[in-house]
Amino acid sequence: MIKTQIDRARRSQGIRRIDLAYVELASSEVARDINRDVVLELIRTKQPIARADLSRWSGLQPSTVSLIVEQLLKEKWIVEGAAAKRPRGRRPTLLSLNGDMVILVADIRPDQAVVAVVDLNGRFLSREALPLLSDPARGVRNVIDCMERMRARHPERSFEGIGLSLPGRVDPVTQRLILAPNLKWSDYDIKKAIEQRIPLQVEMDNAANACLLSELWFGRMDGIRNAVLITISEGVGAAILANGQLVTGKSGLAGEFGHVPLYPNGLQCGCGRSGCWEMYASSRAALRFYAELAPKAAAPLTIRELLNRAEDGDRKAVEALSRQAMFLGQGLRLITTALSPDLILLTGDLTISWSRFGPIVEAELRSQALAGVTPRLIVTTDAELARLRGAGALVLQRHSGYHRSAHSPAEQKTVSKRRSSPKTKILEKAGR
Repeated sequence: MIKTQIDRARRSQGIRRIDLAYVELASSEVARDINRDVVLELIRTKQPIARADLSRWSGLQPSTVSLIVEQLLKEKWIVEGAAAKRPRGRRPTLLSLNGDMVILVADIRPDQAVVAVVDLNGRFLSREALPLLSDPARGVRNVIDCMERMRARHPERSFEGIGLSLPGRVDPVTQRLILAPNLKWSDYDIKKAIEQRIPLQVEMDNAANACLLSELWFGRMDGIRNAVLITISEGVGAAILANGQLVTGKSGLAGEFGHVPLYPNGLQCGCGRSGCWEMYASSRAALRFYAELAPKAAAPLTIRELLNRAEDGDRKAVEALSRQAMFLGQGLRLITTALSPDLILLTGDLTISWSRFGPIVEAELRSQALAGVTPRLIVTTDAELARLRGAGALVLQRHSGYHRSAHSPAEQKTVSKRRSSPKTKILEKAGR
């Protein structure tokens, strides 16, 4: 009977391969951390919830749950609320995330930065946009000034940290921006500059990874273990979820599909290569297509203006955006062939008019498919909020299981020293 169950499990799940080069025995501290992650995640998703229900849902002993809850209360991650009504017996006190604990977040883009204050439930208390300067020192200084103003507006709140969403790749160990062709800030230590002015820990990551974390933390990813998220803006970014784990690769460079050449003899990209996918599928590409199609027309200054022209019946605008959609679909075919995800999420400018241009993307994705059913496409239309919430999730997922599994033991020690706040098991959502 037992052998039959094991065989069935192996057939349905596969035998997990353990890489002995990176194996690390679980200590009691690691076990406590994992239990803490589970309890905090359950409180977040099922709040308000009683201690007894936490024990039932988690499978942990009531005494273990009680110790974890007391620690989370002490650190002010959670609060006690009203007592639950029961038909008989003692009325338990319900637990929720602490609405007074907030995070400073910023979405850095080549032309502007958006700074906000977000709470643990993803609600925004303040938000402000400011132009971004090409000089990194002055640009970061303006972002810091804005953050300090926002802190002053909310003296009653407890600020846990700072999260940054960036249009480039961030080394997960050094937390330095190492590839940002559209921003040109790679030689500047953004994290150090902010932490010298504001006494809060800074967490940074690529905008696509931040958006995927946002979907995992606040969105629609329950039960999904293999997915890709694509951001469409000045460039094209990608984040990869494989077997329930966020894939970062060496130095955090995994997922740079925007800089995979579709046309080796095509236009030169800011990364130095020619014919990169983002040169044809990004918002900048759509603006360039329009300039080529209507050279005598007044050029739209922003992608939003081009989208508005398309909605107003400008045929050249429609054609320019249709070209972008076609190239976007071609790149998604490449991603589908390489990764075979269950789901592809798209966020960014073009998704605003998805009812018009989405069918072009979907048709291109389905054409010349190798085999089987193509991935589902889902769009998130407010890319700015996704990036900001994702920047908050970067702070919340410090010390997550992703960081333990993504690095070698030596790198894990470096990351562990850098990240000392309570952990939240965001990526476990993808495994349930």
